[in-house]
Amino acid sequence: MSPSPSDNDANPLASSSDTGRFGPYGGSFIPETLSAALDELVLAYEAVRGEPEFWSEFDRLLARFVGRPTPLYRVEQLERAWAEPGKAPRIYFKREDLAHTGAHKINNSLGQALLAQSKLGKKRIIAETGAGQHGVATATACALLGLDCVIYMGLEDTRRQALNVFRMKLLGAEVVAVESGSQTLKDAINEAMRDWVTNVDDTHYILGSVLGPHPFPTIVRDFQSVIGKEARAQILDAEGRLPTHLVACVGGGSNAIGLFHPFLADSDVAMIAVEAGGEGVDTGRHAARFAEKKVGVLHGTKTYLLEDENGQIRETHSVSAGLDYPAVGPEHAQLHDEGRVEYVSATDEEALAAFQDCARLTGIIPALESAHAVAHLRKLAACASDSDLILVNMSGRGDKDVQSVARILEEAP
Repeated sequence: MSPSPSDNDANPLASSSDTGRFGPYGGSFIPETLSAALDELVLAYEAVRGEPEFWSEFDRLLARFVGRPTPLYRVEQLERAWAEPGKAPRIYFKREDLAHTGAHKINNSLGQALLAQSKLGKKRIIAETGAGQHGVATATACALLGLDCVIYMGLEDTRRQALNVFRMKLLGAEVVAVESGSQTLKDAINEAMRDWVTNVDDTHYILGSVLGPHPFPTIVRDFQSVIGKEARAQILDAEGRLPTHLVACVGGGSNAIGLFHPFLADSDVAMIAVEAGGEGVDTGRHAARFAEKKVGVLHGTKTYLLEDENGQIRETHSVSAGLDYPAVGPEHAQLHDEGRVEYVSATDEEALAAFQDCARLTGIIPALESAHAVAHLRKLAACASDSDLILVNMSGRGDKDVQSVARILEEAP
């Protein structure tokens, strides 16, 4: 299941990893002090793309440590509950919540940690995290490989995700609470970038999504494409055909790109990415980047983002810490403009309802991020036909969110 160059080159919409561009988006807008580190990363990744030994070890760890392949599960309970009688589509979850550490993030963290150790010779790892899942995954990979680990996390997110903060510390990571700005994911990335500039000689930054300067969007996409490759083979085995719809939540966008990428050339497969609608797009308190269609540069890449009337990056809001980010990966920007992926949003209220309904009806507690995708699934199922075949990426499990949701529900009028 390794993301070999031939797999990526088969996609007609994919950017060449030589340019770092996805149509007009992407690129590398960075301080000069990071140029050498990024050049080194480009060369190292290009070298391992054709190196069977690297991918053999990566696949071995995915199978024996992470627990891949994750299963594809038919959710008949939601077919009965959410569709009109006689018109129920067939619905499947891709169970990334069952991967070790509880989310898809481990695929990328483990791949980049292996790259840092085997090719870059870097023994210190830094990362940012919002919901804590990328931080836990990175701390886990570092514990496995014997690497030093520092995780930057917004102070507000450390409060929302206290369980994951303890997990990171238990795994040996230093967790730095970021008190600047909105104290969320954007600010954590800012601090991680500052650390990298200062310690570039011995440190590798494991960026957690398909964001940032080239080559990060390509590297993260490639490591996460294992999701879609497995799902494609599994749905063909289960149903003998490809899905009519793919659904995934999108913050930075790694779980969505991971699912979508191996299906991009399949024109009959509709793809829907669900952003965080927060308190409603019309309120301005949301993280729905495509709703406002403004383009700019943030954290080293050109893409769609949220900004105020003065062109400054705007604070975002979402009940989900992992979707609470003002920009989106540049490949998503291209896929939006090409019309290949439909970008919609789900509000906090809709996600919280989906979180509870999914748990009650299926026995699966989704991460609040994944609950946004489940919220849109409910709308999709209500107007689907019995010929539809819907595959939803259950990108993470909701253990980390239970206390936050309990507090929100207790405080609700």
